[in-house]
Amino acid sequence: MSVLNGFHLADRGFFSREVLDVAPEILGCILQRTDDDGTVTIRITEVEAYAGERDPGAHSYRGMTNRNRTMFGPAGHLYCYFTYGMHHAVNLVAGKPGQPYGCLIRAGEVIEGSDIARSRRESKPRKVPLLDRNLARGPGCVAQSFGATLDNDGDDLFGGQWKFYIPDAGVVLPHRTGPRVGVSGPGGNATNFPWRYWLAESSSVSTYKPGRPSPRP
Repeated sequence: MSVLNGFHLADRGFFSREVLDVAPEILGCILQRTDDDGTVTIRITEVEAYAGERDPGAHSYRGMTNRNRTMFGPAGHLYCYFTYGMHHAVNLVAGKPGQPYGCLIRAGEVIEGSDIARSRRESKPRKVPLLDRNLARGPGCVAQSFGATLDNDGDDLFGGQWKFYIPDAGVVLPHRTGPRVGVSGPGGNATNFPWRYWLAESSSVSTYKPGRPSPRP
């Protein structure tokens, strides 16, 4: 049985909406990449919304830069960036052009291509093999499982190596919400920005860690 039974390809309109509507609907959807290594398919279990000019936690809060330029373009593209000097992260651009909104893919379950994802995740020697649930547990692990780098910034989900599938039933799965991981300052306020969404029953969901306040000068 195909891992895609019960799913169909989304269209760009799915992403061309308010980001707080798009983000929870991404849960349970499937993101897939096919490259020279083969195909890796991930069912998304955790996502965070970022809402540009109205969100102090967003890269695009203060306007366009060379780094975040993709977020200001059409929906349904990948915004991929390098962070903490150690890993990449994959975001799916939402909203209308000029609205720099995005959904960070924080975690998922590798349902196809686990051998490829594992070879990428275990490229450095490890004492203990990774559990399957940890292959795409955390945004850096998602990007690494897909082999995504800065070269993929701007990639289109509707043409090329990437595909995005939504359930035929078209329902929002039961989920939980809370503050975003590692976001400090006003954007980390749990009351004002409960913009992390996750499937509680999935063991692939990452561990919550609050943001660290910036040191005083």
